[in-house]
Amino acid sequence: MDPDSRQDYIAFVGARSHALFRTALALTGHRQQAEDLLQTVLARAYRHWGRIRHGNPEAYIRSALYRQRVSWWRRPMTGREVVTDRPPDRPGADPTDRVDLNLTLRRSLMLLAPKQRAVLVMRYLDDLDDDEIARILRCTPSTVRSQAARALERIRVTCPELDDRQEAHP
Repeated sequence: MDPDSRQDYIAFVGARSHALFRTALALTGHRQQAEDLLQTVLARAYRHWGRIRHGNPEAYIRSALYRQRVSWWRRPMTGREVVTDRPPDRPGADPTDRVDLNLTLRRSLMLLAPKQRAVLVMRYLDDLDDDEIARILRCTPSTVRSQAARALERIRVTCPELDDRQEAHP
């Protein structure tokens, strides 16, 4: 890679890695997995930077994040343990409602099918419109809308306390 392309890549990663990491974290639900996902995709993007830098590199990398995550979902369940030096945290009473709400929402998102979760992440976290989501997922906009509706309904069923909390704290 020539020095100009390398500097362009370094500048892009420095400017957009935080937003891309946030997307990876929403897709994986786990910090270390998000770091691995983003690192994998950025390493691949580096190899193809000369080709993708002149288009819309962020859209290319976001699409690669979603596709890589789906490929990880398809892997067999063996070897998906998370090694830590501490035992798992035990849920306890947290004085802040926002933390409880975020944890509840995260748990409910983990119950969704991969495509439904990807649609919600792209729609509500990345603020993409249905046409852009459909392009990334290679489906129709009506499929995006139906997947979003089904995902939201499943969240309402699996976590009815989300509605209760919203009413209690406007």
